[in-house]
Amino acid sequence: MKKGPTSRFIKVKCNKCKNEQIIFGKPSTDVKCLVCGKILSKAKGGKAEIDGQILEVLS
Repeated sequence: MKKGPTSRFIKVKCNKCKNEQIIFGKPSTDVKCLVCGKILSKAKGGKAEIDGQILEVLS
């Protein structure tokens, strides 16, 4: 039995500048906002610790 992918792309809104950005759910490095530079997600060796408002999980 095949399982589907365990990782997703996530649409996140920055709490500081309100920029919406699509990020990977399991990043290998910290992801910063492209506008203000605030860290949106911290790499944790698996699922990310997201520091922003999750708007949508894309499949």
